[in-house]
Amino acid sequence: MKYLDLPTVCFREPGPIDLDRLPTDLGDDLRKKELKDSLEKDRARIAELQEVLYAGNSHALLLIFQAMDAGGKDSCVEHVMTGVNPMGCHVTSFKAPSSEELAHDFLWRHAKAIPAKGMIGIHNRSHYEEVLVVKVHPEYLLGQRIPGITDPGKVGQEFWEERYVSIRDFEAHLARQGVTIMKFFLHMSRAAQKERFMERIEDPKKNWKFNMGDVKERGHWDAYQEAYADAIAATAVAHAPWFVIPADDQWESRAIVGRLVREQLEALNLRMPELDAKAKEALHNAKDLLAKEGS
Repeated sequence: MKYLDLPTVCFREPGPIDLDRLPTDLGDDLRKKELKDSLEKDRARIAELQEVLYAGNSHALLLIFQAMDAGGKDSCVEHVMTGVNPMGCHVTSFKAPSSEELAHDFLWRHAKAIPAKGMIGIHNRSHYEEVLVVKVHPEYLLGQRIPGITDPGKVGQEFWEERYVSIRDFEAHLARQGVTIMKFFLHMSRAAQKERFMERIEDPKKNWKFNMGDVKERGHWDAYQEAYADAIAATAVAHAPWFVIPADDQWESRAIVGRLVREQLEALNLRMPELDAKAKEALHNAKDLLAKEGS
């Protein structure tokens, strides 16, 4: 089967990143139909491979989605994973931490949501919020009651470097246990975000999506872009790569993510489990019993 060729920006090792130099759209004339057709092919293949993943019960796939507000995370997950058996897939959307979650270390609630063997886990926002929104708003650290931090305004780079270390160690541990990690940053321009906010205000069917807090956060755009660049640069490794996905056109981002997920599942070389002699004998006996029932 021939698939549409789509460019990818992937970071597999630490190093400086300038998000301003990375595209927020493909810049070519791919038609919506081409992108939809590409995604449909990949989606069908993902559904096939997910069944084998579930049956094999030896690997897990963790998909992490990060983006600025209105970046298209929800719709990307919806369009890419349509057709996947819900029994083998679980989506966790992380909001502001609860009092119970704040009483634990910052990775606790994310560790609880790691997919089991045979499963695809999707994290809509993730542990990276702890070096993104918390870095932009260090006052949130007070709620975490971390020993020695009484003035979050004085938290220095060393603190964030320690968090990057914790994240790298966490992901390395997961990889050793058979969890394949893919991290997607849906890279949207400031102009595209404004356009989507305006749509949410002007379209009655989208009013429910609008949140005034998102517009206020827009005022911290530059700080967020810097935080994203720092986080990606510090945590991009071969076993947990970052994919920077152009997201101004949502059909482009969906098609690219679908292609990447399909390729990753194929790269796992999944196989349906083979039955041992005892299990095969049980199948033979079951067949005989059913045959004796007649019609």
